[in-house]
Amino acid sequence: MLAVDKDTFQSEVLEAKGYVLVDFWSDGCEPCKALMPDVEALEEQYGDKIKFVKLNTTQARRLAISQKVLGLPTILLYLDGEKIEEVTKDNANRAGIEEMIKKHV
Repeated sequence: MLAVDKDTFQSEVLEAKGYVLVDFWSDGCEPCKALMPDVEALEEQYGDKIKFVKLNTTQARRLAISQKVLGLPTILLYLDGEKIEEVTKDNANRAGIEEMIKKHV
């Protein structure tokens, strides 16, 4: 999974064509770390249809806030640079993320 930061988010997510799934996480978020293997497994399954990236909000707090990410874990789905759907906190689990993916691809 591609790791993006405040310098690469614009080009890799907001200027990308097609679907991009962004996993917002942080070093201090244990549920985020527990979710990472599930997101990586979904990338193996859907990586041909969706670009998967992750953003560590510890180094990009302002960027996360600008994307209206106020709690973690949060998974956002973008299409052609526009946010179209998100799952957050309790719904940010493998089933919730996969359900969001299946709605769009």
